[in-house]
Amino acid sequence: MQGMDHGAMGHGATGGMPMGNMPGMGGMMGMGGRMGGMAMDLNDYDWDAYLANGRTLSDPEVVQVERGGRIQLRVINAAAATVFWIETGGAEARLVAVDGHAVQLASGTRFGLAMGQRLDIEIDLPNEGGAWPILALREGARERTGLILATQGAEVRRLDAMAESAAPAFDTDLAQEARLIALDGLPDRPVDRSQMLMLGGSMQPYVWTINGAVWGQHQPIIARSGERVVLSFHNMSMMGHPMHLHGHVFQVVGLNGRPVAGALRDTVHVPPMSMVDVALDAGEAARWMLHCHHMPHLASGMMTEFAVTASV
Repeated sequence: MQGMDHGAMGHGATGGMPMGNMPGMGGMMGMGGRMGGMAMDLNDYDWDAYLANGRTLSDPEVVQVERGGRIQLRVINAAAATVFWIETGGAEARLVAVDGHAVQLASGTRFGLAMGQRLDIEIDLPNEGGAWPILALREGARERTGLILATQGAEVRRLDAMAESAAPAFDTDLAQEARLIALDGLPDRPVDRSQMLMLGGSMQPYVWTINGAVWGQHQPIIARSGERVVLSFHNMSMMGHPMHLHGHVFQVVGLNGRPVAGALRDTVHVPPMSMVDVALDAGEAARWMLHCHHMPHLASGMMTEFAVTASV
């Protein structure tokens, strides 16, 4: 059995300025799709390269695999400001875990992940030899990166770093998230505390907020150690936000008001004009960071703290 671990998808070394602030361009740049007649803001930063394990498609990593082997890909979105779709070269694949936690098998050939998220994907290769590109497609754009799975002696063809057409926006209807069901979710128990977090911001001025405040002017989200807490992320902006909580694992329990027994995660993508509810058991008494994993959004203010105090 051949396998590959820790396939990191990320940017190159040089980033661009926010697209909405580029000279001669308007304030709603990076528009890669529409939602309910309104333009979404996608890819507010451009980069000079998109990398998989530190390499572009001009010189991709080639991973030797066995005919008929089973491959496990661990994909980490290590990018600062890019959501990727992972395509499995036409080979049928199974998503078996997200953010390190097992889910009921979800089959397909394309899976998406936002910044900070991780996917474990299993692929059963055919008995015939060949080469299978595993591609990471930049959402709403033509840029792509990836690596190649190849049996010994197989022809490996060069792939263009620009696809013929742009990839779609990621999970705007939360269809992928709705498919994910935890194999071992949180135990049922009453909710002790609920908190709504309003996610907002704009391209111009380039400011991103939680509950209307930037970091430094924020009001902490409070809880006591051991409490069952439900956090409701309500995104009122036209960009998606991957929300990450330090020191805790949470379960997705609601998508746009519909209860679900979703995946265990530590980073959840909240699309524009959408709401995602997560449940968790407050852990060690400490001040834990809670922030958007789109790093320019974090740097522009989209961060607060989950302040846990000791139980009485």
